[in-house]
Amino acid sequence: MDKSKSALTNDNDSASQFIDAKIEELGGWRGETLARVRSIIKQAVPEVVETVKWRGVPVWEHSGIICTGETYKTAVKLTFAKGATLDDPARLFNSSLEGNTRRAIDIHEGETIDEAALKALVRAAAVLNVSASTVRRKAVR
Repeated sequence: MDKSKSALTNDNDSASQFIDAKIEELGGWRGETLARVRSIIKQAVPEVVETVKWRGVPVWEHSGIICTGETYKTAVKLTFAKGATLDDPARLFNSSLEGNTRRAIDIHEGETIDEAALKALVRAAAVLNVSASTVRRKAVR
């Protein structure tokens, strides 16, 4: 993965290449899961921007951070930056439930991803970011 370390930028192409390399390096169920959630995120918000932050963590943004994709030995974790304010009728959030800002989804080996529910969460996070961005711009004027 040394070769892809240079991709640690906010340039969308190099960030996407870094994430490609990370998925390939992970392999197995974690690589497959990260690739699948990445695809779902891109389907939900086609204009999403991929970045890499915090020493190699994939981040998906649209007028702010939608979520991050961290990988651990026993889980792929999607952390939604403003998850506490999002409706989650499918109850996907199963981690980081104690705070008043973030929420996370831990996906373990063999678990099925509710694609429709995840797309709805991603879209809701993007809409929340856009509306917050609009409010900030109006306040500056």
